[in-house]
Amino acid sequence: MKRFMQTLWFKILAIILAVLVLFTIIAGVSSSRGNPLSATVGVVAQPFELVATGISRGASYMKHLFTRPVVYERKLKDLQNKVTEYQKDLADYESTKKKLEQYEAFLGIKDDHKDFEVLSASVIGKDPSNNYTTFVLNKGSINGVSVNDPVIYGAGQLVGVVTKVAPTYCVISTVLDPNISISVYDIRTREAGYITNTAELAAKGMCKLSGLNRDTNVTKGAIINSAGAGGIYPRDLVVGTVTNVQNDEYNLSAFAVVQPNIDISDVQEVLILTDFEGQGISVSTGTGAATKPASAPETDTKTNSNTASAQTAPEE
Repeated sequence: MKRFMQTLWFKILAIILAVLVLFTIIAGVSSSRGNPLSATVGVVAQPFELVATGISRGASYMKHLFTRPVVYERKLKDLQNKVTEYQKDLADYESTKKKLEQYEAFLGIKDDHKDFEVLSASVIGKDPSNNYTTFVLNKGSINGVSVNDPVIYGAGQLVGVVTKVAPTYCVISTVLDPNISISVYDIRTREAGYITNTAELAAKGMCKLSGLNRDTNVTKGAIINSAGAGGIYPRDLVVGTVTNVQNDEYNLSAFAVVQPNIDISDVQEVLILTDFEGQGISVSTGTGAATKPASAPETDTKTNSNTASAQTAPEE
């Protein structure tokens, strides 16, 4: 140690350190005067200040590095909540829009059928294995719904008929259901027939127009409307459009395949015709529809079996 203190390098370092200490003392004494010596000391001390500033910034960055994920997670959660709210608002808007479109379309036929009394309803249940023949609606007897009330969509498109009623809901059989029959006619040729169905056609979303003459004039593209016989359906509700005409293999008659003008399986909002002129005047005595309130179905998937005995008989 003594040898090192006696070396030239030690003496040089000691002189430099002494000079720095001297400059610091002079700068402290004369800082208020703003002389050149103070500026010199500032230049000498600047590297130390830069190092201190860098260390401070580094510490601040490390702090944000650890706190940033928490902040981002909170912001992400807020954004997700806002997206959920917007989606709900959009769903409400779409539902309201469809209802308004229904009413606007219905107003078009209201001028020709001033006797129609309607009730808006929503589909709340379907049989997943058979979602085109039986629906559950959210209106029941407390809302004035009765068995054999027709169900329509928009501007008079026939959806089906109420076959079962409970206080707060009802079950409808659609025009695709093989268990119902509807008296109809071709609006061009005026030839009459009746809508029946098969499971095969129903699965395709089609109806069968039976009872046509062998030499029928009904052709592809014909519009088929309800005939109004039987007191269940008013006249001139649109059932659908003929897609093809075929001769029956088992008798001398012909039949046509009719496609409803709406996608029955996709219907969500409907109108129940609770009253119209001529309703119930000549209801078929063979109908098996129950007139007393029904108990609630255990599940939607059992709707079809629960309503098997409540279907409407042919309106012949």
